[in-house]
Amino acid sequence: MIRPFHLAFPVHDLAAARAFYGGTMGCAEGRSSDSWIDFDLFGHQIVAHLDPAAKPVAVENAVDGHSVPVPHFGVVLTMPDWQKLADRVAAAGVPFGIAPYVRFKGQPGEQATMFFRDPSGNALEFKAFADDAMLFAT
Repeated sequence: MIRPFHLAFPVHDLAAARAFYGGTMGCAEGRSSDSWIDFDLFGHQIVAHLDPAAKPVAVENAVDGHSVPVPHFGVVLTMPDWQKLADRVAAAGVPFGIAPYVRFKGQPGEQATMFFRDPSGNALEFKAFADDAMLFAT
């Protein structure tokens, strides 16, 4: 069994982070204070830490014909969970930086992927593989 990861990241507004991660994304909320909130992101612990001056980073790298934001984080989901999340995010009106599509089609590592940002500009990528053995395929 893979152990859950922990990621702490800055947000400029805790109420907006709570609405996005708890409401839009459907993440259960854990502990919190006036300066941070724990969320359960598909079994992983992410922590939104208040930084009123937080600004998104604008670096991008080319991958499969798209400009991928760096840094970014997310989870490798099952294909059904990936589709549910894509539908949920689209229904909430969250704009996609890279709309859901299949990357590296017909090649090793073929994957469904999508990118979008939280209200503080943190970039998120969620992906899924028809065959999880392709996660590190070259």
